[in-house]
Amino acid sequence: SDKACGSLILLVGAVAFLYYTIWTLLLPILDNSSPVHAWFPSREWALRIPAFIVVLGMSAIGLFLGVRIIQDEYAEKQAARSRKKE
Repeated sequence: SDKACGSLILLVGAVAFLYYTIWTLLLPILDNSSPVHAWFPSREWALRIPAFIVVLGMSAIGLFLGVRIIQDEYAEKQAARSRKKE
């Protein structure tokens, strides 16, 4: 099951990489009348989508770190209170 899941993730990543590479590197070489251009969004999205993913990822990391810091401070306060009571 883990092997199948890993293979699927690898396949999806490889297909996404190939699609993005063709989109950003091959399309500028092809003539605008080529039917291949119909398979891809506008080139401006080639920058917007990765930028959005980076911002989303950095926000998730920041949120995770913030939650962990707050949880650690709360745990330290609880431990200090329990030591005072004893």
